[in-house]
Amino acid sequence: MTTPVAQLAGWDVDRLRSGVGLLSGVADRLVPWRTRLDALGRQLGGAECWSGPAGTAAAAALVELSTVASGVSGALTDSLVGLQDLVTAASEAQEEAAGALAAAAAAGVTLDAAGQPLDLPPPPDPLLPPGHAEGVLAVRYAGQLAAAQAAEGTAAGARAWAAALAAQTPLAAIGVLGGAAAGFDDLAVRLAPAFPLVPVSPPHLGPVQTAHWWAGLTASEQQAQIDTHPAAVGGMAGLPAWARDQANRTALETAMRELPAGDERAMAEAVAHQLADEDDAGRTAQLLQFDPGAGLVAVSLGDLDTAAAVGVLVPGINTTAADDLDGMLGDARDLGSAAADAAPGLAVATVAWLGYRTPGLVGAPFLGAASRGGPALDRALDGLAAARAEQGPAPRTTVLAHSYGTTLAGEAARAPGRLAADALVLLGSPGLRGEAEDLEAAEVYGAWSAADPVSWLNWFGDTPSDPSFGDVPLPTEAGQGHSDYYDRDRPTLAAMGEVVVGVRDGD
Repeated sequence: MTTPVAQLAGWDVDRLRSGVGLLSGVADRLVPWRTRLDALGRQLGGAECWSGPAGTAAAAALVELSTVASGVSGALTDSLVGLQDLVTAASEAQEEAAGALAAAAAAGVTLDAAGQPLDLPPPPDPLLPPGHAEGVLAVRYAGQLAAAQAAEGTAAGARAWAAALAAQTPLAAIGVLGGAAAGFDDLAVRLAPAFPLVPVSPPHLGPVQTAHWWAGLTASEQQAQIDTHPAAVGGMAGLPAWARDQANRTALETAMRELPAGDERAMAEAVAHQLADEDDAGRTAQLLQFDPGAGLVAVSLGDLDTAAAVGVLVPGINTTAADDLDGMLGDARDLGSAAADAAPGLAVATVAWLGYRTPGLVGAPFLGAASRGGPALDRALDGLAAARAEQGPAPRTTVLAHSYGTTLAGEAARAPGRLAADALVLLGSPGLRGEAEDLEAAEVYGAWSAADPVSWLNWFGDTPSDPSFGDVPLPTEAGQGHSDYYDRDRPTLAAMGEVVVGVRDGD
């Protein structure tokens, strides 16, 4: 008679591993597919795409389809965890089965039909469901049995039993689908109880964990989060730009209704005015950050969720949203145009990032604002990378820092983890700690001028004006002052556009 241990020794583990790999590929492709589906649903919900009852019905159907896709994706992900454990357990069991058979033959040990020596009791029932009290006891028994019998070559039997138990986990996880569904409506009904409409907002998570949490929500759940917790969603690094934009615009509307006259009101009015200008012109603008209490704001020109290249502009001292957002967005727009000239047809987004409180003249010679703002910039870049990683390839990301912003960028590079930027451009830098090679970006460029005294102050360390700094110089003109780097008639702007799209020679 062929014993189970002999059968185990003949398992085709490679075939099992290949099948799990194929299933993993399916699960990986579901996420970007669902992202595109959700984007189409949002477009159908807009009057500029398809209005009227038919358009509304189509958008609702896509939301429902996305909900089902999310449920399937979640079930597959849970199943893969168990299946991957099963592959590991099966591989180890097969190896030990072969060893057990060899050891038994060499020692003259006779195995019974269950693969155990005749003088030991059989293992527990392998079909006990995991999670039950009997199952827990069985797991403990299996461990004891494996330890006690290893010397006699019977650990494979316990391993086989453990593999059988592990197989129950993926079956239970995928069981949320309830077996074969009769049709789409039936599948949606079966999934609904397992995926509540409004999950609790997560606690303070890192950008990667936040992005993964968001991707696991259905389209309806995501919208419920935006509607219920707009302030929280708007400030979550790791969420896609469309979600943060929608949440922050809701917060902006509330601020415009409720804020009294003062600095916060002035900031809200400036942001609202700039967004209205972009919307009226038919240009895409996304409100990535809006915190009037702290005076922080970030606006993207272009779709940050689909752009192939992204430029993040970081300003220097005496920059506020109320007074300077229009100028920053003008620079961002000009940079986007220069990038488009350098790589026609490439999708580009530029971000005016005022995510830190810039110092005034009194605070300019000190590192305080940079030390506080550096980690904020680092987190913002991590959030962009994490959000895009859930959708597909990450964009080429360039940080373009001006004046004191270059000092802050240096502090961002010193934050834990790698700086999530492909290139760093330092304009009129008063100095920063470290050299170009310490800034964690593969490409570091600098621009300075003899007519710009800030660029050779060396307040906080070396600058691109130092020959040993190690950056790649960008072109400037004689007489180019501290505020002239984004001027349309200067060569620096065109060069920065080439850097953003990755076509400038970095040697």
